[in-house]
Amino acid sequence: MEGAVMPFVMAKVNTPVSREQETVIKSRMGKAIERVPGLNENYLLFGLEANQSLYLRGDGQQKIAYIEASLFGNEAHVGFSDFGAEMTAAFQDVLDIPTENIYIKFYDIKAWSVGGQFIDRNRY
Repeated sequence: MEGAVMPFVMAKVNTPVSREQETVIKSRMGKAIERVPGLNENYLLFGLEANQSLYLRGDGQQKIAYIEASLFGNEAHVGFSDFGAEMTAAFQDVLDIPTENIYIKFYDIKAWSVGGQFIDRNRY
């Protein structure tokens, strides 16, 4: 069942992002999610918010990315390390954001609803 549940990745950056860059990052996220067993781009919901007001160490001039990745049914976090490394590489490569300024927060989703269907990991 977990492969049918959509992971959600939402990224906020404090830089402008062209349509071409957004498309490249979206494709790279689709490849990165494959590092988590049972998932691929067909299950991924991805969002990107550009030009956000983000400050790091009191400085709003540095390029910064804050990424939240919500995944269901993977309490052991299998593949998360590789997934995180590939997400970091994508934002560094495409937007030239220094790796030390890319922060990723992982959420363990215990319950989810899609298409009106409630899905609880304790039932699977």
